[in-house]
Amino acid sequence: MKNSIHRSGVAAIIGPPNAGKSTLLNHLLQFKVAIVTPKPQTTRNRIMGIVTGENFQMMLLDTPGLHQAREEMNRQMVRVAMDSLAEADVALFLVDGTDMPSAKLEQRAAEYQGYLDKIATPVVLALNKIDLMDPERLLPVIDWYRALHFFAAIVPISALQGTGVETLVEQLVSHLPEGPRYYPDDLPTDATERFIASEIIREKVFLLTRDEVPYSTAVVIDAFEESDPVVIHASIMVERNSQKGILVGQKGRMLAALRKQATKDIEHLLGCRVRLHLWIKVRKNWTENPMILKDLGLA
Repeated sequence: MKNSIHRSGVAAIIGPPNAGKSTLLNHLLQFKVAIVTPKPQTTRNRIMGIVTGENFQMMLLDTPGLHQAREEMNRQMVRVAMDSLAEADVALFLVDGTDMPSAKLEQRAAEYQGYLDKIATPVVLALNKIDLMDPERLLPVIDWYRALHFFAAIVPISALQGTGVETLVEQLVSHLPEGPRYYPDDLPTDATERFIASEIIREKVFLLTRDEVPYSTAVVIDAFEESDPVVIHASIMVERNSQKGILVGQKGRMLAALRKQATKDIEHLLGCRVRLHLWIKVRKNWTENPMILKDLGLA
């Protein structure tokens, strides 16, 4: 018998850096709205994805990774993640299942408990990357997390391959209240094209540079002209002249590679030709500047 109850609400995805939160969101949407790199702390802003099914509409909030923050920007990233819980009907705590066993994870237990104890809504635990796990390790990992906190459900998944994701969605939806659809069925996100374009550029910086450079970089869209081709002017902000030199590269090669790779992805996003203009601007210690962080949506 067809279930006539329609559920709608908000699920906040929280968890440590590099656990696969953005990969999961992109898989559920079948649309790349969140950038993904091998480096931790790639996600900085809260990003909403809209997952619509026959009897539900779930607004998923992808958030920055929870970590011990030392710099002002990182403290604001953690605040963004925890603040997202205020509007959530259910929380999804997503972790990398391959972290077990490790002394490092044992050290994080108190940190995890500190975050989890602040959550007033039901919490569903997703153990990600089970495709990389020895099957015999799965039950001990589940037992370890079960002793850490009372979870409404524990679901092993592979966000990359899609294993267990359908079960995870069912568990999350079961905690949503009855309600109507708030967005059109074919809308994957409320993020603007300008925002996604800026994130794509920042993703290429993460993928093509090393050390502190990606973490000292922000992207601002200065102009977005909806013409044929679409013309985008963007500034890549860094903290030091040496970082500017790295991003420009010898004879401008790094900047050219950034432009080429970002243009390809933005054209795929928009479905049309794009002319991308990039500038590198030095803003000393911008990661500690509250006004700049506010303009970037981080304060």
